[in-house]
Amino acid sequence: MKEKQQEPQQVKSKPVQPIRPAATVIVVRDTHPGFEIFMLRRASESAFAGGMYVFPGGRVDSDDHLHKYDAHRQGPAASQSAQQRALGDEWRGFWIAAIRETFEEAGLLLAYDRSGSLLTYDDPVLTERLQSYRTPLNDGEITLLEICECENLKLAVDHVHFYNRFITPLGRPRRFDTRFFIAQTPPGQTGRHDDSETVDSQWISPAEALKRNAAGEFDLMNVTKMQLQKLAQLPTYADVVQMAVNNEHFPVHRPVLPPGA
Repeated sequence: MKEKQQEPQQVKSKPVQPIRPAATVIVVRDTHPGFEIFMLRRASESAFAGGMYVFPGGRVDSDDHLHKYDAHRQGPAASQSAQQRALGDEWRGFWIAAIRETFEEAGLLLAYDRSGSLLTYDDPVLTERLQSYRTPLNDGEITLLEICECENLKLAVDHVHFYNRFITPLGRPRRFDTRFFIAQTPPGQTGRHDDSETVDSQWISPAEALKRNAAGEFDLMNVTKMQLQKLAQLPTYADVVQMAVNNEHFPVHRPVLPPGA
């Protein structure tokens, strides 16, 4: 009797994780002659980067691409044409998402008020009203466009400069194609975590953040560490601003995980 041949076993491959578009903003402030960056600590139970210090940011939503935002944005300026080309056809969505996420997570609203000045938080009544939008915005109960219409604001796209792009390596459980931007903190705005997705916030120099990370006191993702290492090479606030405004080289970083990682 012929022995039945065993069917070859099929090795199941891991499903390839989809790559989600995202936008992140490195907000800087002047400490003369140096500078500091606003960083947030994500909640330990977060599915992504739990317990780590990050820049404000998140994924790009479909509404971020709406042309209706054109009536409520200033920029991109003519001097940002290289940035716009580098961002590609979906430039609007990345810029809007960058501003929206910075407001949701950090309370920093990069916008112009009805007088055409960069929005400050000098008026406590206005400040309290604006901050009250953060939770419903994050929960999807209101859009950034509706906030702009209600408060007569224009988003300061011309104040937010595309810097570089990172694509999460294959093999990570969550993958993002993230555009990083650099923006100067608006006058009078200091920022604060949302006590939900983020549980701590602080202004810190890149050198100090890297020093504390090396001591095991300030957890960072590799992509965040790489950004800080690059920025730590710039000695002054003016150097950072000049680089962000005049930059015409926008590298795309595609890190690869080492075997077994």
